[in-house]
Amino acid sequence: MSQAALDKAPPPEAVTTPPKVIPRKHPGRWVAAGLVLALSVAIVVWAATNEGFGWGEFGDYLFEPVILTAVKNTMVLAVLAQVISLVLGTLLAVMRMSENKVIAGFAFFYAWFFRGVPVMVILIFVFFAAAVLPRIGWGAMSIDTNDLFAAPFIAALIGFGLNDAAYTSEIVRAGLMSVPKGQTEAAHALGMGPIRTIWRIVLPQALRIIIPPAGNAFISMLKLTSIATVIGYPELMNTVRSIYSSEFNTIPLLLVASFWYLVLTTVLSVGQHYIERYYGKGFERR
Repeated sequence: MSQAALDKAPPPEAVTTPPKVIPRKHPGRWVAAGLVLALSVAIVVWAATNEGFGWGEFGDYLFEPVILTAVKNTMVLAVLAQVISLVLGTLLAVMRMSENKVIAGFAFFYAWFFRGVPVMVILIFVFFAAAVLPRIGWGAMSIDTNDLFAAPFIAALIGFGLNDAAYTSEIVRAGLMSVPKGQTEAAHALGMGPIRTIWRIVLPQALRIIIPPAGNAFISMLKLTSIATVIGYPELMNTVRSIYSSEFNTIPLLLVASFWYLVLTTVLSVGQHYIERYYGKGFERR
């Protein structure tokens, strides 16, 4: 290289030193953040100083034994109904993916029916099922339907479980279909049967896709239990309604119900987060 070319070449510092990047200023974001903060403070102050909310009565009823019992009833109903939904929904999802048209058609009809009929109708129908089905079983092994479904808890449990299984089946089916077909073919090549393949190979991989919407469905189920008031089950909303109907303190009791629903959904959301993180190992986005 000639001396003239060397003289024109930039010094080493000019080549290796990156240019200084000046971050772009966003004054609009700070203005919007200030407005949101001011509005939030104004709402909190307004709610805290508004006597119409009855914060004194709210504190009095928050930990009342009858309220705590209703919270327990709500949680028990939601958990057991979700267990029924998961078991039945997984079975329906596997049936829907069957190559047998009759089995797949039955699973499709089940999802179509229960996704189309309102859950309130299902609850009332199950509660009064004895009118069309006096006994369940055969001969000496049969039981009186009225004795079984007359209990509001049993009727609500079966109604919510059957209804939610239709939605869970679609969630599970989407998760199963997300697993590459080669995984199933490889398992069959190793001599694994269909049930063992789904249980040991496909389902563990599908849980990463299934858990987020299934967790949301569980939270929705928790709030949906308030509909059980139509058949007299003493869950949280029914208990709160019976209190404010006689004592005429509607707003404080509604705040109590809202508080406990928020507590329960927060606990479930935290649990869902850790379960998602466990089954999402190796797939986290940075």
